[in-house]
Amino acid sequence: MRSTNPYDPSAPGWTDVPPARTIPVMPTNFERAFADRPEVYAAWGQLNGAIKAGMVLRRYELVTLAAARRLRSSYCSLAHGSILGDTFGEPVLEIALDHHAAGLDDIDVAVMDLAEQVVDDATSIGDADLQRLRDLGLTETEIMDVILAATARCFFSKTLDALGVQPDASYRNLEPALRDALVVGRPIAEA
Repeated sequence: MRSTNPYDPSAPGWTDVPPARTIPVMPTNFERAFADRPEVYAAWGQLNGAIKAGMVLRRYELVTLAAARRLRSSYCSLAHGSILGDTFGEPVLEIALDHHAAGLDDIDVAVMDLAEQVVDDATSIGDADLQRLRDLGLTETEIMDVILAATARCFFSKTLDALGVQPDASYRNLEPALRDALVVGRPIAEA
């Protein structure tokens, strides 16, 4: 299946910020959303890139998908679900329906659970919640990276949704069952 994500996440230094273009290309809906505040978009790219630089990309994508789904962000769920499927061959439909029953290992499930907890109520997170990840072998820095990825996704997803930004129409090309599982909020744009 051809990738529906507008950028190649396997490229070195990939972030949600598109590369400089020499050939005019139709901007994505999220690019258009930041047209009046390009400096904020650039700062987001730097922050997100710094967070991702310290993480294994697959873990970042799992955490981001968990946070995006909990935030009801269709755009981010579609984008990061597509990356998990296209780049890592993950069973995205199963993960989206129930990551506990999707055949993921204990660390993957734990980081996704923590991401959901960050979105739901970060004030409820206590040492016992973090100890679960320590017991699985994660370092304090790796735990912080999970939290940073989830909180950064809160900023980006909530910004897009508050501005009424719909996922790009290209996501309509996903398999219907997967598309339906990843559309958790705003519908995909018509064109």
